[in-house]
Amino acid sequence: MRVGIGHDTHRLEAGRPLILGGVRVEHARGLAGHSDADVVLHALTDALLGAAGLGDIGDAYPDTDPRHEDADSSVFLRGTMSRLNQTGYGVVNVDVIVFAQEPKLGPVKSAIRANLAKLLGVSEDCVNVKAKTGEKVGHIGRAEAIACQVVALIDRKSS
Repeated sequence: MRVGIGHDTHRLEAGRPLILGGVRVEHARGLAGHSDADVVLHALTDALLGAAGLGDIGDAYPDTDPRHEDADSSVFLRGTMSRLNQTGYGVVNVDVIVFAQEPKLGPVKSAIRANLAKLLGVSEDCVNVKAKTGEKVGHIGRAEAIACQVVALIDRKSS
């Protein structure tokens, strides 16, 4: 068994859709970035790459590559899952924390959980999604950004 930790932060910006865990969330602002800036999928991808000893998301999917401009971040996760499968690893479980002062994420946590389970090829009970505010402190608390942390556990698949 191996454990990986992933983190990502993007600032909120008008004129962009807000995508979290591959789910479109209604909000006046979205996350700024080279791709769709989905902090959940970025942090999850990073955690899985780290657990498998395969570097990080910046190595695997650099923001300097024009192919990744405005990309759906599920492409990064699918590519990482393929790499995990090639090395003989599978996902045991993931624990996700999304840090956002706004919007309130309680109503979409179950949709994010279901989508992550689908993307990972695991049952929903292997995925946990939590939402925390910034308590009006720092860039999260001032609603300037959204961040995410993920812990992922992987294990060798039995043959």
